[in-house]
Amino acid sequence: MEKKIKVGVMGATGMVGQNYLRLLADHPWYEVSYVAASPRSAGKTYVEAVEGRWQMITPIPDNVKGLIVGNAADISAAKGKCSLLFSAVNLPKEEIKKLEMAYADQGFAVVSNNSAHRHTADVPMLIPEVNAAHAEIIPQQRKHYGWDKGLLAVKPNCSVQSYVTPVYALMEKGYRVDEMIVTTLQALSGAGYPGPSALDMLDNVVPFINGEEEKSEIEPQKILGDIKNGKFVYDESIKISAHCNRVSVIDGHTACVSLKFKGEKPEISEITKIWEEFSSVPQELELPTAPEQAIVVRHEADRPQPRKDRDEGKGMAVTVGRLRKCNVFDYRFVGLSHNTVRGAAGGAILMAELLTAKEYIK
Repeated sequence: MEKKIKVGVMGATGMVGQNYLRLLADHPWYEVSYVAASPRSAGKTYVEAVEGRWQMITPIPDNVKGLIVGNAADISAAKGKCSLLFSAVNLPKEEIKKLEMAYADQGFAVVSNNSAHRHTADVPMLIPEVNAAHAEIIPQQRKHYGWDKGLLAVKPNCSVQSYVTPVYALMEKGYRVDEMIVTTLQALSGAGYPGPSALDMLDNVVPFINGEEEKSEIEPQKILGDIKNGKFVYDESIKISAHCNRVSVIDGHTACVSLKFKGEKPEISEITKIWEEFSSVPQELELPTAPEQAIVVRHEADRPQPRKDRDEGKGMAVTVGRLRKCNVFDYRFVGLSHNTVRGAAGGAILMAELLTAKEYIK
């Protein structure tokens, strides 16, 4: 790419926003030229706005330290400074809906980490290795809202990545998944900073995360669905029962999955082969953030483990293991993905790269 696309990060002072800035620091296609946050941060330099609150293990990127933080609610402040906007703003759901739509209406390509528009009829919810074709709804989206350059795309819930990609890899080969039971063990960082208190989490597992089970059961149906008459049609043939737990792990969402197939089912050796050979659109297009190996298979009896496997593919790969027969369904396995990289900022950046490669973002 001859000239980098100027991008902004909305919600730039929060944990997800900080991850965006960390991951975009040396990006070959994108250059961070605008940051926005709440009114209390607006008007400060970025380094002033996050003083005492920078949570990344690497220093604040030099290119954003001196940027003046804009008010995320003031769309005019972003005009002329960027054309692609990553949204990680922390507001009530209805306010996020209106704000992201307003930015798209003003010509911004909005790629969101938020859940507000995940079930909006013509907004794609993308895992690029799984449903890259869903980006094809964008021309219809633009026509519907009267947008020229604007668009709106969202990423799914942070735990979904740990099991949807391996399941899709099997479906792509013609095997039909009928039912799934998914138990997620979700990291503390998924709750944002400062997250649950130490007294809640030490020596403990919390078997409830508000809204997570509903997201885990419904979002895959949209991701694995189709586009008909300018809207997404969910694949409701896949029945999912989810149990979502918060565990005392810093990063890395684990999913224990039991699968039942409809009709023919593959042998264990074939499942392993399908996973090891799986490659999709991001790998074919050689997108900068795409992992070389989308699914990494571990054969040890006690893997994957968050501390040992969450950084596979620079945090963008899904690691699977413990594939074995199930006494109730057909098979069971364990999936793992890095929730703040693949499941948050990194996943959204990969989405943006896909949309750029497909020339929806220019």
